[in-house]
Amino acid sequence: MLPIKEINVTELSGKFEQSDSDIELIDIRTPAEVARGVLPNSKTLPMHLIPLKLDYFNNPDKEYVIYCRTGSRSAQACMFLSQQGINNVLNLRGGIMSWAQQGFNIEQNPIGSLV
Repeated sequence: MLPIKEINVTELSGKFEQSDSDIELIDIRTPAEVARGVLPNSKTLPMHLIPLKLDYFNNPDKEYVIYCRTGSRSAQACMFLSQQGINNVLNLRGGIMSWAQQGFNIEQNPIGSLV
């Protein structure tokens, strides 16, 4: 089993402040969960559709931070992607719950959908 790369909420927040950081946030929760709020500048892609969007992750100059509610589903998604040879993905440890618990901003509208 391949190890997955992870990032915690403090590290992610720091990356937002770096102008040279080329990260993209992907929320893989269900539409009902997404309706409750997302991380700033997130795009959405329900987990079950990831196999249909593998080509989206082929930009080697980007890091894709994948998150869900607690980090469990996103860890599975990162594992799946790494098994497909996609290694520029990071799991947000603790998910949006950890982000909110640390007092970081939750927004109501994602910037787009990958569906």
